Order: sequence, then structure tokens, then C-alpha cells
Amino acid sequence: MEEAKFFSKLRDHIKSKNAFVVYRFPNEENQRVHALLQNNFQSFTCSDFSESGFVFAPFSDKEKIYLIPSTEAEKIEFQHYPESKVDEDQAEVIFQEGNFPQREKDQKDHENLVQKAVDTIKNGHLKKVVLSRKETVQVHDPDPVRIYKNLLDKYSSAFAYLWFHPETGFWLGATPETLLKTERNRFKTMALAGTQLFRNQSVVKWEQKEIEEQKLVTDYILETLADNGIERIEKSDPYTLKAGNLLHICTDITGTFQKNENGIAPLINSLHPTPAVCGLPKEKAKEFILENEGYNRKFYTGFLGELNLKTQVQRSSRSRNQENQQFSAIFESTRLFVNLRCLELKGGDASLFVGGGITKDSIATSEWMETVNKAQTMKAILVK
Repeated sequence: MEEAKFFSKLRDHIKSKNAFVVYRFPNEENQRVHALLQNNFQSFTCSDFSESGFVFAPFSDKEKIYLIPSTEAEKIEFQHYPESKVDEDQAEVIFQEGNFPQREKDQKDHENLVQKAVDTIKNGHLKKVVLSRKETVQVHDPDPVRIYKNLLDKYSSAFAYLWFHPETGFWLGATPETLLKTERNRFKTMALAGTQLFRNQSVVKWEQKEIEEQKLVTDYILETLADNGIERIEKSDPYTLKAGNLLHICTDITGTFQKNENGIAPLINSLHPTPAVCGLPKEKAKEFILENEGYNRKFYTGFLGELNLKTQVQRSSRSRNQENQQFSAIFESTRLFVNLRCLELKGGDASLFVGGGITKDSIATSEWMETVNKAQTMKAILVK
């Protein structure tokens, strides 16, 4: 479908108030964008990850996991043509901050929260905890389609989505973190941690705090997978991953899993929430978050993406006479992403969610500035 026709169709669909999702995978070839437009008013949920469609899951495992089933929606693909070249590396945006006394209070509250976490870690109760905050800003033109087009133009290296459901409202995001990718019995995930601004540097230097934090995430994922009977696990060396104007340390983790009646549910349940969005030990970190953050994360640090969708994949092989032969195969695949760098759009306001990993070496003022830098990622798409 042509892009202009799709967005015209999407605007009509928004009027119907039926659920939909539009999304593009990171570094997608030919800027291919996918969409599922639900064709009825029914609300579907996911119970055991055996379902097929697009899943939208919250941080808390006690809340609903929403689903747009592939059988209940029109599937559309189109090629996105950026209206203009956007500087993805731009770190600063011009934005009306508004209430400065409130901002000072937010900073003080977040720094106090970070210090409480550092003290808890030093007392031996936690190894790491990921703390976040919500920042609400007024949007002069809160059109979700316009904002999503900005998102597509600006963050080609992230999973860029626009989600709507009558029970959740509008959510948009540009996340760099894969939770889980499967194809047949192969899987891939990543350990992502550490953040710094990209400043056009040719050599990236990481502090010991970020290196240790990322190693904690990697070790936890490897141990968790092993505890769940996953064998033949391989990992890459840590490398720097660029996502918009931010840099992270990343380790790719791959392996095979044994398919059984539980499908991919054990993999998902063991990985979510990852130490990159929760902490270590997982249950104690989650308890600290729920008791101290002071707000409901909702779908921030949850996960989303394609679940058990049939995908046609092009393959090549050599025949006996050494000629390349092309063939296509249909596989059931899953591609899930951690819901980072996201916002909730409600009326004329956008609620942005930002956070960072806290260890014994964290400095409260530095952690506050990290959330400020991360907030720029989403603020950049709100301006005209």
C-alpha cells in the first residue's frame, strides 16, 4: 500500500476506536513499516503466549497483557519515505519545560530515591535496581499520526511503534532493546546496560560502573537461561550499541531451546523483566521499585511485538552442480522488544518514562542527568 493511502486509512481507523498497531523493526530494509488494524471492538488478551498476533505487555505480571490477534485484524505493509533527513545524533531539542519549581522538586525526589537505592545496595540487600520517573509535558499538536511520522524519520535504528487500544489509549516508542527473537528452535536476546550521550566520538570510553552494570545483566541472563534448561548458549563480546543520540553496552546472546507444550512461555517468563529494567535479585528489585518509585509504570519496561506469527523467509542453497537455488520457507517466529524510550499520549499531554540502572557506585546527580538526556529522545519527536 502507498504510504499516503495508509495514513489516510489509519486516520479513519482511529475514528472507529478499534485497536491497532503500526511498527517498524530496527534498521528495516527499505524502511518497511507493518500494521495490524483490528476489525472489531472485542478486547483480546494473552494468557500463555501460545496466541498469534501483536502483544502489548505491562511491567507488572499482575496486569492485563493485550493482544491484537492476527486472525482479527487487517495486515498492511508499506514503505516509508522520510520527508527530510533528520539528524538522529542531535542530543538537544528546544522544548518548553514549563513549571520550573516542579522540575526542581522532581529532581530532588529522584535524587533522594537514587540515594536510598545506593544505601540499600551498600547494605547488601540488592546488587542493582533500575529506577525510573514519569515526566508529563504539554504537546501543542498532539496528533499521534504526526508524532509517529517524526518517530519514523528520526530513529531508524530502533523498534518504532504506535499502539492504540480503547483500554490503554495511545502509546509510542523507539526502543533499542530486543527481549526475545525466535525462529523455529533458535532464539536471540541481548544484555543491554550503560548509557552515555553520543558526541561524534570515534572512540567510546566506558566507566567501570557501566561495565560492571552490563556484566551483571549478561551474567544474570546466562544463568537464568541455563536454569531453564536452555543449552548451547553463545554470547558475543560486549560492544557499543548506538540508539539515536545515546550509546549503550550490549552483548548478544543466542542459543537453541527445546520445543514442548509450553512453547516459548518459559523463555519469556525467565527473561522479563530483565535486569536492564528491573534489577538483581529480580524479585527483591521489583519489590523495591513497587514500594519506592511512587507511580505506576504501566507499559513502560513491559514488552511488545510480534508473537508466533508466520513469516515467509527467502533462503538459498547450492545444488549438486553448484548452482544457487532460491526458495522460500514459512516459519513461525516471534520478535519482542523491551518497551523503553516510550510515552503515553493522552489529550494534549504526553507522559514520558525514563530511568537508569543504580549500583553501589551510582551518583544521584549523574543519574538524574541520565534521565534528562533520555527524555530528549522522545521530546524530539513531539515538536513540529
